[in-house]
Amino acid sequence: MELGLQIADCGVERKRMNSDELKARTKQFTLRIIRLVESLPRGRTADVIGRQLLRSGTSVGANYRAACRAKSTADFISKMGTVEEEADESLYWMELLIEAKIVGSDKLESLMKEADELLAITVSSINTARKRKERK
Repeated sequence: MELGLQIADCGVERKRMNSDELKARTKQFTLRIIRLVESLPRGRTADVIGRQLLRSGTSVGANYRAACRAKSTADFISKMGTVEEEADESLYWMELLIEAKIVGSDKLESLMKEADELLAITVSSINTARKRKERK
């Protein structure tokens, strides 16, 4: 399914992004999450938050790939809803890492910005798919 996504309202120059480009971007996000979790200090709190972040952060790319194989528009919207939830949850765990003073905000700024952008792209894609579905 070719999505022809348009990035809107996420602080990125408007540009059309195809599904392969977004697959690559979500995979890079996942790899950055993995590196972050591996670099966390050892300790009970960091371990628990790290596990949660690893689960949600790696789920973003995996669920986006699943959405690309959706059988219908409704299936696509549902799977992209999961991508939205996991990206937002990833942001939550990163916020906790900062607020618990486990990681400095300067170290997570770029990764959190990417999560925000992926979240905005996902929401925009869901809204576009819903509008297309309504027209049919």
